[in-house]
Amino acid sequence: MAEASSRPLIVGPESGPEAPFPLRMEGKVISGFGRGSKELGIPTANLPVSSALTPWIDTAKSGVYFGYASLALPTSHPDRTAPPTGSGSAPAQPHLDFQIYPMVMSIGYNPFYKNTVRSAEVHVLHKFSADFYDAHMRLLILGFVREELDYTSLEALVADINLDCDVARNSLDRVAWAPAAALRPGGRDGKLDAKWLVEPLERK
Repeated sequence: MAEASSRPLIVGPESGPEAPFPLRMEGKVISGFGRGSKELGIPTANLPVSSALTPWIDTAKSGVYFGYASLALPTSHPDRTAPPTGSGSAPAQPHLDFQIYPMVMSIGYNPFYKNTVRSAEVHVLHKFSADFYDAHMRLLILGFVREELDYTSLEALVADINLDCDVARNSLDRVAWAPAAALRPGGRDGKLDAKWLVEPLERK
């Protein structure tokens, strides 16, 4: 296992994501193994791993990735941003269904826990006030952080995950890696094409 101090703190070129990125993934948040918050102190949201839904997933390298997640939180969720007040004749904003957050995620088997089923576990880099199971999540995956590793202790695993989070934050804090501020209020104004993350959900 590589020493954490030898790992780069930024990945990807200044010019933005390179092929095969960006990759897309979406689905409803499902229950995972229940370890993220309880054992690691790092809550995760799981998405179904299905080649029918995500054609590229079967050939994706197991490891840690980073990018952006968008969540369609229910109106009752305490972290949902209220739509702006004003004239009732104002045009609808298509991104009000979704809120965008930076994220880091793992795709693989997590050798430390000896999983036998491949999973996609997303750690959204935001402290939520409540769970959001069954919410619709979209992922715009922009780059690869590192390969999947085994660990000799839980502490070593947590330390590496925390470093993964730092790498994701640093890597996304660049103009070519950030969405326009109009799509992510409070974030830096970037040039990344992230419109798919906020396209309205089809109403059924």
